[in-house]
Amino acid sequence: MRPTAPQVKRIEDCIPALRRYALALVRDRDRADDLVHDCLVLAIGKQHTRREDTDLRAWMFTILHNVFVSQRRRQNIRPDAAYLDDTAAHAVGHRANQEDRLLWRDMLRALEQLPEEQRIVVLLVSVEDLSYAETAAVVGVPIGTVMSRLARGREKLRQLTGSEARPALRRVK
Repeated sequence: MRPTAPQVKRIEDCIPALRRYALALVRDRDRADDLVHDCLVLAIGKQHTRREDTDLRAWMFTILHNVFVSQRRRQNIRPDAAYLDDTAAHAVGHRANQEDRLLWRDMLRALEQLPEEQRIVVLLVSVEDLSYAETAAVVGVPIGTVMSRLARGREKLRQLTGSEARPALRRVK
């Protein structure tokens, strides 16, 4: 069963957020694009299996996360260490001044230093604005684990950036 035009449009609307999340996971633009592509192929092919009462965005993040975990298990390697600096230009809706750019760069570097399990939760909750329940479903852990990882991740970010006055990781529309 082929998805309808409105369903395809709603899936397309998720692509920028999926790309940000994929880039944060694999730290390489080409691999991130491949990951998003694989996610979209699965989502469109399995659209008929999605229950209407499930949030499409959370469903898409779950697919992307599961594809990532499956690929990672197959490869059994750690992704290359690269900064998320390339995402800053796409995430900011207006031209930042020099100080904001430096703070943003510091925050991205600190985010890179988080353990993967904390980085994933911080990104999904603080950047992609998923609820704790949606994040728990995406990652496949209990809500309490999400809350714990988020608290530890945020505390580690505060330590790494040296101040609580740093800009919060927020999704820019």
